[in-house]
Amino acid sequence: MSRFSTILAFLAAGAAPVSLAAQTPTPAQGLGGPVIPGICLLSREAIFANAAVAKAATTRLAELTRTAQAEIDQQRTPLEAEVKSLEGQPDNAQTKQKRDGLATRWTALQRKAAHNSREIDATRAKAMERISTEVQPVIAQAYTSRKCGLLLDRNASLGGNFANDLTADVVKGLDAKLQSFNFDRERLPEQQQP
Repeated sequence: MSRFSTILAFLAAGAAPVSLAAQTPTPAQGLGGPVIPGICLLSREAIFANAAVAKAATTRLAELTRTAQAEIDQQRTPLEAEVKSLEGQPDNAQTKQKRDGLATRWTALQRKAAHNSREIDATRAKAMERISTEVQPVIAQAYTSRKCGLLLDRNASLGGNFANDLTADVVKGLDAKLQSFNFDRERLPEQQQP
């Protein structure tokens, strides 16, 4: 196992995107002091928020999410109209039958919405994995060129001298390597209901 395979695991852990500007050391963080040779910092959140490929993937995921939601909305609207039409109708066998059929269709739509959500989650995970794979050699190159011996999560640091922060160099290197990639929604098999 290479020393950089742990970097991939570090990136794959993922987190909510945070802008690079928001991660710039503040006066409270930038306590100064000597640069500690061999200790380097990296913010995976800032990489995923600021690299062009991550921004493009986020845009594509938003498109896929809107499409998945539109599929549900298209089926939900007539069901909601049917619910309204049944309001105030007398409780007889025919109305009960219509309500039962409506409940069955509503449950099926809820299952479909949950399934679509799982597909979007799987798509997001696959895109993040691809970005993590692409960024690994960029991190390795920055790590080697700065003669790092230890790489720490920048967000775990309370203060100090951040001169050995690799984040901006990694974002720049990843941008030079890859701007975007094509992907579609992952298709998962439907789960059978008991």
